[in-house]
This record gives sequence, C-alpha cells and structure tokens, in this order.
Amino acid sequence: MIKTVNLTKKYGDLIAVNHLNLELDQGDVFGFIGPNGSGKTTTMRMIATLLNPDYGEAYVCGKSIYTDPEEIRRLVGFMPDFFGVYDDMKVIEYLEFFAAAYRINGPGRRKICEEKLELVDMTYKRDAMVNQLSRGQTQRIGLARVLLHEPEVLLLDEPASGLDPRVRIEIRNLLKRLGELNKTIIVSSHILPELADVCNKVGIIEKGELLVNGSVTDLMKQVRSAILLNICVAKDTEKAASLMEQHSEVDEVNMRGDVIVVRLQPEVRDYSFLPSLLIEAGYKLTLFREEELNLETAFMELTRGLVQ
Repeated sequence: MIKTVNLTKKYGDLIAVNHLNLELDQGDVFGFIGPNGSGKTTTMRMIATLLNPDYGEAYVCGKSIYTDPEEIRRLVGFMPDFFGVYDDMKVIEYLEFFAAAYRINGPGRRKICEEKLELVDMTYKRDAMVNQLSRGQTQRIGLARVLLHEPEVLLLDEPASGLDPRVRIEIRNLLKRLGELNKTIIVSSHILPELADVCNKVGIIEKGELLVNGSVTDLMKQVRSAILLNICVAKDTEKAASLMEQHSEVDEVNMRGDVIVVRLQPEVRDYSFLPSLLIEAGYKLTLFREEELNLETAFMELTRGLVQ
C-alpha cells in the first residue's frame, strides 16, 4: 500500500529526510515516532504529494508520486497537525463544503457527512459553529473531513497534539476504530505509550534517518535482549539480592529502593528457578514480576534527542 525507496528531502545543506525506506501493507497502522524536527511531517507530506522529494521514490497503492499525484490524492486522507477552519460555518456545512470539493454530489452527500460525524462521535455538534469548537473537537472534525472520500490510506500528523489526557484517550480509541476498517494508517505522535495499543508497526526517526522499522514486539526485543525482574521480599533484602546474584543464570542485580532488580542472562527465558531459590532459602515473596518495556522507554533507549 505504501512504499518509499531512498526517499530524500533537502533544504540547502540541511537533509530533512535521508534515504528513507519504508513498506506498509494494507491494514497496517504505523506509529511514526521522533522528536520535533526529525523529518516525520516532511515524509508524510512527500507521500501525500504535497512536497516533492529531491531524490528517491514513493508509491501509494502502486501509484508513483511523480506520475500519478492526482490519483494518489484520491487515495489518501492527510490530516496535518494544525489546520484552519472557516468562520461563520456550521460543522455540517464545513463537511459538505469539503465533500463537494471531493466531487461528492447529489442527495447522498449529506448522508455521507452525517455518517462521518457519527464515526467520530461528533453528531451532537453538527449545528455548532466550527470556529467555536475545542481543540479536541476540531481534531475530530478534521478526521471526519479526511474520511469523506473513503481514502484507502490515512496520514495523520500528531492527531493528539495539544489535547488533554481524556481527549487523547478518545482519539486513541478512534484510531483503533479506524484500524478496524482495514485502512493503512501512518500516525505520528509524541504520546509514545499510547501508540503501542494502536499500532502494529512502529518506526523511529531521528535527524531524518529511520533508525527502527518493524513490529512493536521486534522493537522491544531490539531494545532489551535480557529479561528484567522486579522482586521484593519481606526482610533481609540485601541478603536475598546477594543470593540471586550468585546464580549462574543471573547477569546483574541492582536495588531500586526496596525493589531488587534482577537482569537475567540474555539467553535465559525461564525464570521459575528464582522464586524456588528464594522460598527454599526461607524468604517470603511480596513482589515478583517481569518489568514491562513500553514504547517511551524504547524511544529513549534508541534515540539521542538529535534534531536538524
């Protein structure tokens, strides 16, 4: 559905996107992660044919951005981070205006607009003035707008930017719903932990270069090859830590307050020996769990905060 081959964009001596290679299949929801100035927006604008690359190629549904830009625009729904709205226009009028621009005519146009309002849970605002909507409501209307012409590909640039926690959760749930429609989606965001619930693939870009590209599971494995365990005992914590540190399958033991953090050897996946070891030595376990790794931790591990 989406393929880029050495996609490159320069601004003078500045390389905004550097030989980016990406391939997404139908139904993929791709989380595009990176600091401001890393090249996310530039990449999405090139795929949407709104910006010409200096080198490389991109395809959307098999169509080239060079030879089939108009066809690609029919296939793509692009929502920028911030977009303008029109004064003195109701929500339903705003959507009908864009539906007409997409050449959706006749009595079915109003029905399509109503359906998209329902999809983004904004039916109750159909007669509200667009310029009086909150930031979160405006984002929802923006999503409804890019869905009007039933695009096969969605490019969503920071859809949760600037929103309060409750609205972020609502936008996340909406993105899940869009993923269930089998559309191919690229969504950029700084809300890193939430992307793990929405996306099946993730890419991390820094200084124009795609550092990581793959499934969420593969990304986690790349960041952490060894299992970390958090363990608490009722008493004699330091002695318990020393006991575990001597085991051949334990790589390292550290203290985090009252919590013993145990790193296993990279090849060790079965850690059932540890509770047995502690219980046999007379220790009472009050906590024993594998430490989870989220996307935010992975992002910090894999990037250095470089920007253009």
